[in-house]
Amino acid sequence: MKKTPLLNIALSRLIASLGHGDIVVIGDAGLPVPPGVELIDLALTHGVPDFLGTLKVLLSEMQVESHVLAEEILLKRPQPLLGLDVLNLSGELGERRLMSHEHFKVLSHQARAVIRTGECQPYCNIALVAGVTF
Repeated sequence: MKKTPLLNIALSRLIASLGHGDIVVIGDAGLPVPPGVELIDLALTHGVPDFLGTLKVLLSEMQVESHVLAEEILLKRPQPLLGLDVLNLSGELGERRLMSHEHFKVLSHQARAVIRTGECQPYCNIALVAGVTF
């Protein structure tokens, strides 16, 4: 058995295959997935798994250089934003960039994969840009 919290085979494979600058999107249940981008669908029902819990588990194995949020999240202020701010202040998410939700959806076309959660709060989406550990 693995020692880290991440047990999902598809997510472990994805993280092991990332190179510097690759993008992984964690999305809420409503985020569209562009054609041709791998979908790792974890959604079971409303709120399961949640956005923030999924992000924390991914961070247990993924080195993140920066992250991108839709600026609308700062206007709607869904509950997971507080947790995102804590992770950001701790340095686990690297530099923060903001863009419109429409531009975020365009950015998701460049993702290696989109991870769909069961999150049903508005704008609970993040693009993680892979860093290096050296």
